[in-house]
Amino acid sequence: MLRFFGILFALALIVAGAFAWESYNFWQPGPAAANGAPETVVLIKPGVGLRGISAALKDAGAIDNPDLFQVGVRLRRTTEKLKAGEYAIPSRASMHDVMDILIAGKSIQHKITAAEGLTSEMIVKLINKDPVLKGDPVAVPAEGTLLPETYLFMRGDTRAEIVDRMKKAQARLIARLWPKRDRNLPYTTIEQAITLASIVEKETSLPEERRHIAGVFVNRLRLGMKLQSDPTIIYTITRGYPLGRGIRASELARVTPYNTYAIEGLPPTPICNPGADAIAAVLNPDDTKDLYFVASGTGGHYFSATIADQEKHVAELRARERIEKAMRKPIEAPPVPHL
Repeated sequence: MLRFFGILFALALIVAGAFAWESYNFWQPGPAAANGAPETVVLIKPGVGLRGISAALKDAGAIDNPDLFQVGVRLRRTTEKLKAGEYAIPSRASMHDVMDILIAGKSIQHKITAAEGLTSEMIVKLINKDPVLKGDPVAVPAEGTLLPETYLFMRGDTRAEIVDRMKKAQARLIARLWPKRDRNLPYTTIEQAITLASIVEKETSLPEERRHIAGVFVNRLRLGMKLQSDPTIIYTITRGYPLGRGIRASELARVTPYNTYAIEGLPPTPICNPGADAIAAVLNPDDTKDLYFVASGTGGHYFSATIADQEKHVAELRARERIEKAMRKPIEAPPVPHL
């Protein structure tokens, strides 16, 4: 009997020792990241199982002993909690730390930024060129249906999913802002509001000016005046890409659906994807008497309620441009006299 208990005691010591050894090594600092980097990037594919996860961690250099990692995860009954994803494993992280990171599912987040005022074609080009996004290239959606923002995503997300998120983000914004709009606007549909917002977006890059410019266009629409917005002409010529020169008189006179110098009211579609500020501006524009604005030459605009004031501001701008042009002209050195 004593022999039997002796054997049991010995086995208990062995098991306890094994657990202690496993726990000690499972918590020990792991390998350093390669080349002195602060972290090791590991991609854990969906459906690979614990063996596949351990192999991926070992191949990436995040752990040294994949068998011990499997044992440790199983002992802690966390196998089903490990999540697929792309992870940044800190240099020298223990296997226990690695397990916790995979349980938390803290995958690396990538981002793609669609700036305000880009056309749908421009945004789709960014999405289709992104090296991390998956899936087939996406088609260009209707102009003005995407909300420009910075979107975070994880490796494995598709291009189609990003476009869908951009559409849904705009729909949520409109659902929040549309019921709070000014009820005396000269446009009655969301599509018309987005079209005007796209023009406001292209007219100024200053957030503090957007409601004022929206108010000017609202006044013009109410009076039946043409909007006379240069960006609408540029959209006709380049589909939103920089023109790289001044607008010609022939282009101002050419009648097209988007030339707001020639047509009355709004163009048939937006000319870009307006941001949240521009959309909010046209739904609640400033209450102003102004009907005109012209670039100030310093990044903003001069606003006028009368054509006389507008012409005065234009003359001031032209005079400033002439002075600046003269200042940029290189000064010729006086000739050296011949002796």
